[in-house]
Amino acid sequence: MEALVVTVVIALLVIVIIAKTAVVVPQQMVYVVERLGKYSGNLHAGFHILVPFLDQIRYKHSLKESAVDVAEQICITRDNVQVTVDGVIYMQVVDPKLASYGVSNLVWAITQLAQTTLRSEIGKIELDRTFEERGQINKAVVEELDKATGPWGVKVLR
Repeated sequence: MEALVVTVVIALLVIVIIAKTAVVVPQQMVYVVERLGKYSGNLHAGFHILVPFLDQIRYKHSLKESAVDVAEQICITRDNVQVTVDGVIYMQVVDPKLASYGVSNLVWAITQLAQTTLRSEIGKIELDRTFEERGQINKAVVEELDKATGPWGVKVLR
């Protein structure tokens, strides 16, 4: 009876070790691996073997383009008129290491930056020109966001 219990415990231990060792990364995903709490590398799509109990998958990033909603906010135009604006940002992770360690909450930081930039751009124009200048506002916001999010490993597309 004791031999059976020992065999079951060993079998469970082997299953746990195999589960922690073998990793399959899906297409268009990247996993960030840490060894003993320090950045070790990125795992791209495919089958990978990790060192059990030393390596851990700490972050998982999608390499697909993703849409992030920018909440509705009130902006003041150059002629002191309040307008309500919102938006959508399309972004893509290009460097998983920077996206993991560059900023603590990536999506929140980008939306806050987008709101600030949008308020700034709306404040430069008069109410009558807001619809006419929509393309220029989009271009300016994307350029500013892309410049600011570069160190975070993200590319703002539109």
